[in-house]
Amino acid sequence: MICFNNVSFRYARGEESLKNINLTINKGDVVLVCGSSGCGKSTLVRCVNGLIPHFYEGELTGSITVGEMNVSQTTLRKISGYVGTVFQNPRSQFFNVDTTSELAFGCENFGLDPHEIEQRINRTVNRLDLTALMDRSIFKLSGGEKQKIACASIAVEPVDVIILDEPSANLDFKGICELQKMIEAWKEDGKTILIAEHRISYLFPFINRALLMKNGEIKKEYSVEEIKALTEKELHELGLRAESMENPSETRIKGIMDMSDTDKMVLFNMKYAYRGESAVFDIPKMEIPVGEIIGIVGTNGIGKSTFLRCLCGMERRCKAKLKVRDEEWNNRKRRQKIYMVMQDVNHQLFTDSVLEEVLISQDSEDREEALDILKLLDLTEYADRHPLALSGGQKQRVAVASAIASGREIILFDEPTSGLDYYHMLQVSELLKALKEKGKTVIIVTHDVELIKNACTCVIHFGNK
Repeated sequence: MICFNNVSFRYARGEESLKNINLTINKGDVVLVCGSSGCGKSTLVRCVNGLIPHFYEGELTGSITVGEMNVSQTTLRKISGYVGTVFQNPRSQFFNVDTTSELAFGCENFGLDPHEIEQRINRTVNRLDLTALMDRSIFKLSGGEKQKIACASIAVEPVDVIILDEPSANLDFKGICELQKMIEAWKEDGKTILIAEHRISYLFPFINRALLMKNGEIKKEYSVEEIKALTEKELHELGLRAESMENPSETRIKGIMDMSDTDKMVLFNMKYAYRGESAVFDIPKMEIPVGEIIGIVGTNGIGKSTFLRCLCGMERRCKAKLKVRDEEWNNRKRRQKIYMVMQDVNHQLFTDSVLEEVLISQDSEDREEALDILKLLDLTEYADRHPLALSGGQKQRVAVASAIASGREIILFDEPTSGLDYYHMLQVSELLKALKEKGKTVIIVTHDVELIKNACTCVIHFGNK
């Protein structure tokens, strides 16, 4: 089904990302590809869907076959009829403005009969319980909802091989349970599935084996029993997430603070609705502790990211007031005082180098401080690289570095550890604690149970609309 024969790949910008890969994946196998950030997982799966060598330029040696196709000698169009991919950032693969059209798009490109397309969509929507997401604007979906639509768009297509790149990165507990059902359905249909992931425990019921990558090589192959037998410490040493599935809304924090003993800022009359729709939330009053690390949890689509955008003054139609000490901050004041790291960090990377990205966030340019911040986040070697040329996890860390450099009183993070391995999640966790020590108030929207346990001092639960 899939065969790598002595494959090596070096990107045009210089670094070798795959070294002497020999691998065979049989039809119907479900294979986990794991390892720390930068180990070569994404590069490996790009060789299967043809993005290497047809999109990403570089030097490829050896041969890759998928089915009867030699990937190097087959067009992307033909490969896409056999291999479907859900990318780490689902937004990058959307071509339509509404969800139903997006599900139909791939089948339309295959030239399927409209009646068959409709049947495939209905079957997928019913099987995966996606009725509530149909006929919705893509732009009004949460990150987790976009991930579900990206998975569904592949489920509709008549492909034999499915690739998932960090599929749980933006999903809440319920979303991961739904993803499990999706993988189970694909497995029952005999699909061959290749999954690149840091969070692995939710995949144990489905995978046939796991490949551990390091520095572009497959260092070890595990059976399901072998990888399940690894201790939490051993998994962490491999850069993997060891936490079993847990609902963040039920997570208990050790040593949680006493809210009555801390200063608070008070939010008044925060109400927001998208044009022509009912209110996402209506908050007459909310007290938020000052100088703490506050986790905001809740299901995908409940309004957590919208809340952050309103809080920092980005949504101009939201006229809420924030009282900090004896001062009231309107939208304009909040934009001056609050810094936000978005879930899709591509929206806030503007310069030609990682170092410049940090420098423009400072009130006054301090190159030495900027380099120190990059060092804290393992980004020194990328200082002169273009931010958009980095991996998803590396971009995330650049955005975190810019937030630290801003020096703002309140810093908001929307899923700051999505796509990060265990080591870099801990790095971000320690930096959040350092911000707290400096008197900053840190507010985090997250589904990451390990981040909540490691960093948060209190949690705010967003309930049903």
